[in-house]
Amino acid sequence: MSFITFIVKPTFTGCINQLMVNEQLINPASIVIVGGSNDIKKPGGKIVKNCIDGGYQGTLSIVNPKENKVQGIPSYQNIKDIPDTELAILAIPAKYCLSSVQMLLEEKNTKAFIIISAGFSEADEEGAVLEQKISTLIHKHNACLIGPNCIGVSNNHYKGVFTTPIPPFDAGGCDLISSSGATAVFIMEAGIPLGVKFASMYSIGNGAQIGAEEILEYMDMHYVHTVSPPVKLLYLETIKNPGKFLKHASSLINKGAKIAAIKAGSTSEGSRAATSHTGAIASSDMTIRALFKKAGIVYCSSREELISVASIFNYKELKGKNIAIITHAGGSAVMLTDVLSKGGLQIPPITGEEATALQHFLHPGSSVNNPIDFLATGTAEQLGIIIDYCEHKFDHIDAMVVVFGSPGLFDVENVYNVLSVKLDICKKPIFPVLPSIVNAQKEIQTFLAKGNINFPDEVVLGKALAQVYKTPAPTPSEVTLPEIDKETIRHLIDASDDGYLSPERTISLIDATGIPRVPEIIDASKKEFLKKSKEIGFPMVMKVVGPIHKSDHQGVLLNINTATEAETAFDQLMSIKGAIAVMAQPMISGIELFVGVKKETGFTHTILCGLGGIFIEILNDVAAGLSPISKTEASRMIQSLKGYKILQGTRGKKGINETYFIDIIQRISALVSIAPEISEMDINPLIGNSKGITAVDVRIKICKTIDEPSSLIIT
Repeated sequence: MSFITFIVKPTFTGCINQLMVNEQLINPASIVIVGGSNDIKKPGGKIVKNCIDGGYQGTLSIVNPKENKVQGIPSYQNIKDIPDTELAILAIPAKYCLSSVQMLLEEKNTKAFIIISAGFSEADEEGAVLEQKISTLIHKHNACLIGPNCIGVSNNHYKGVFTTPIPPFDAGGCDLISSSGATAVFIMEAGIPLGVKFASMYSIGNGAQIGAEEILEYMDMHYVHTVSPPVKLLYLETIKNPGKFLKHASSLINKGAKIAAIKAGSTSEGSRAATSHTGAIASSDMTIRALFKKAGIVYCSSREELISVASIFNYKELKGKNIAIITHAGGSAVMLTDVLSKGGLQIPPITGEEATALQHFLHPGSSVNNPIDFLATGTAEQLGIIIDYCEHKFDHIDAMVVVFGSPGLFDVENVYNVLSVKLDICKKPIFPVLPSIVNAQKEIQTFLAKGNINFPDEVVLGKALAQVYKTPAPTPSEVTLPEIDKETIRHLIDASDDGYLSPERTISLIDATGIPRVPEIIDASKKEFLKKSKEIGFPMVMKVVGPIHKSDHQGVLLNINTATEAETAFDQLMSIKGAIAVMAQPMISGIELFVGVKKETGFTHTILCGLGGIFIEILNDVAAGLSPISKTEASRMIQSLKGYKILQGTRGKKGINETYFIDIIQRISALVSIAPEISEMDINPLIGNSKGITAVDVRIKICKTIDEPSSLIIT
């Protein structure tokens, strides 16, 4: 078998997106705030205050035609009067922004802009036109733009935002990139009380020029492990260049960074009108999840989960799935056990001589089986002993979760002091759940002041911990796929019009891909059909050709055993509205499988697999990956299915050969890379057994106006 190597590289979708974040935005020697004010309840006033309070060391200028001084700083009446300035922050009405930007670019050598103002593309078409003019002008002068419609930028050099909180800079903290300024504020407000620290915040707003991709690119190019902030948190509403996003997110993670992200607005109402099984079940959310998984990004569905994942990132890495739960709260232990188990982690029993020895150190009634429950009267000394046993004696334990609150009977500060020490010295990760935010408020604040982070809810932690553990490392940039008949495939695609391929061309395309298929005959003439059916033999299955969903029209008839039955079945199928012919195939046995393809604008193809037949819609048990799919990715997709045990074989029934299933997924990946015009594709079902997997029913839809693949070249 021969193979072809695909290399993932970003394709830039427009000249404006090519520009990288510059140093004048990150560390400006001079800043002008256009619209700076003495009124700190206005955005322009609050930005001035935040820059002053944040200790900005460069030259700070203000432009306000109504003020001579703004918060102690001389104010210029006109932009033309200010000295050359590297960064301009605009907090003025949208209609004045274009002329201000033009003057700053042409007369003040300004190379970076943050436009706080709203009233652009988020408002109406007129605003969109204005936004485009501004971003085009900025690009023409090799400058860069954050916004418009954002809250600004905050880093260790300056606090160019009009909101609070403004966390003190921490080099070991999180870089936050957010499409929404308000959401960025909410994320910081949620994280700071738990001990999460921040290094920078970028509010990209409308992202007219600089989006998350460009900021990740800058961070990637300047990343130094153990020096640069290690955690990147993203709240995204758009991903304009998935190839660029994938490249730099993967690169950062490979260098040692960790990334967690929320992608909002990822449902697809358009799926209601889809005409294939894949189109009906595939959504933008699946494509985003596949992109994140390929990059090694932990997918989060809420701010709460994002902060929990960030907190996990700040502790030692979880390298195994066996968790010890240490607690004095039985109910919390049960809930945590449930959520960890559902997430694929394990709470293994702790038994044997060492377990018996540990029991002697605890109060009567304590349990060491796992969860380790040392009762409400448990002491700091006992907690330390339990942790030491899990660290040194119980080799099968990979990590610990300590749930310890306060019933209000006694001071728990000694307990938290012991926990803080163990967090530092133990090699196995320990995750502290300190839920008593009222009873133990003082003690928790002392615990956080030592640089620790608290998880106030064990269930939220459990879900996030499972999500972190099952997120794979980034996929290698080079993916080897089986070699298929490129020349035939291109000829068939080039010769076809938009829409579903004819059955004959579909067969030829599948043959060119090298996927085994069941032999079949197709004819609109009953006489010719019956003559050809002798080639198939009995028993056979007969299907109507024409209607999109055959099963919905009773267009699939099984176990046709005689010529008489075949004649009757032919008449029945041809009487269905929209029928143009009848297809016959031999009946084969095995497990019904499914592989599908969906193309999302700007992305490479999303490839799906799962159980096939009618179960594809009933169970909706599918896994998705972003093409090109490596063998490892295909294997993970198959093994992540809820019905995976069926594929392995159950109750005496043999399963499928996974190697063949992986090969078919990879061949489909190679097909869509050669033929990006494929917009939807179903192979449903494939019939699989231990000896092979055979395609039974295939539909392929093409759209020649579809965008080209955003991240592939073939070598």
